[in-house]
Amino acid sequence: MNPAFTTQIDQGIAELVIDKPPVNALDSQQWRALAAQITALGAVPEVRVIVIRAEGRGFCAGVDIKELDAHPERIVEVNAGNYETFKAVHRNPVPVIVAVHGFVLGGGIGITGAADIVVAADCTRFALPEVDRGAMGGGAHLQRLFPVQKVRYLFFTGDSIDATQAQAYGFIERVVPRAQLRETALEIAARIAAKSPGMIRIAKEALNGIEDGNLEDKYRWEQGFTLQAYSSPDSAETRRAFVEKRDAKF
Repeated sequence: MNPAFTTQIDQGIAELVIDKPPVNALDSQQWRALAAQITALGAVPEVRVIVIRAEGRGFCAGVDIKELDAHPERIVEVNAGNYETFKAVHRNPVPVIVAVHGFVLGGGIGITGAADIVVAADCTRFALPEVDRGAMGGGAHLQRLFPVQKVRYLFFTGDSIDATQAQAYGFIERVVPRAQLRETALEIAARIAAKSPGMIRIAKEALNGIEDGNLEDKYRWEQGFTLQAYSSPDSAETRRAFVEKRDAKF
């Protein structure tokens, strides 16, 4: 069992729980493992819906910046793990519900933006601080949550937006107290699991097919700019500043 997450299956609902203290930031191997697990769950005949949630202070802080500061060459492997994870959610043959709380950052945005249904605790804040981490990526998934100009504001500034504000944009199905988050997600999952699994799988494929553009292709385009960013001294400075808990100097 991978220490970054656990899984269980009950009455057609697969529940995957991310749990890597202190902030659920995953390293390159853990992103790969997460992608493989989500893909595997979708291939289990008795699984009718997947719920992804997390324990701890927040849902997911994205990639492990400390790993990339020590091993910048691993950016290619991290990129691959991110790509495969978001694809595993978006292209999964069964619906994926994401239940978020606390912070949803970087890779957490990717998982959320790839999901079919989003439930949020009222303590949730969404942000994509990639520019402040010397990287790119995630804009394609953020654009499934917010309109174009809001995406650009959030991307350029690194500002966060709370669940109450974010709900006005329509992507959050329900905002609930943190104590009710898991129960709410499982309640929605149970309603889906009670329906014809064959019909739901057809519906998932059909809905993916009518989306505007190819999400994976858009994200792959962004990842090329992450590699370009990582060749810049400014990118290295942002990671070093993050590890040293200081402001970056440019």
